[in-house]
Amino acid sequence: MSETTQFLLSHHLLGITIGLATFLVIGLFHPLVIKSHYYFGIGSRWAFIVLGLIGGAASLMVSDILFSTVLGVVAFSSFWSFGEILEQERRVARGWFPANPRRKKS
Repeated sequence: MSETTQFLLSHHLLGITIGLATFLVIGLFHPLVIKSHYYFGIGSRWAFIVLGLIGGAASLMVSDILFSTVLGVVAFSSFWSFGEILEQERRVARGWFPANPRRKKS
């Protein structure tokens, strides 16, 4: 267990820290989905699957509970983003978000 995790556990801050990290990761993935769809189209969804697999594997390899949990949150946020790219395609088609005029349709 890392010194950081030990400190957070001893001061009863581990849960709130994991919650904050989860909030920040999810907050990061929302614009990441929008930008990746804008610049790369729906083909970018495969990058999220790869990131999810890497994050999941890393989560299994890390023994520290804090870092393992954050890696797990990143992994499953990546898996969720796979579907969100398809939803973003629908939102662009409805005119809710701008399409990239310089990108060919995928």
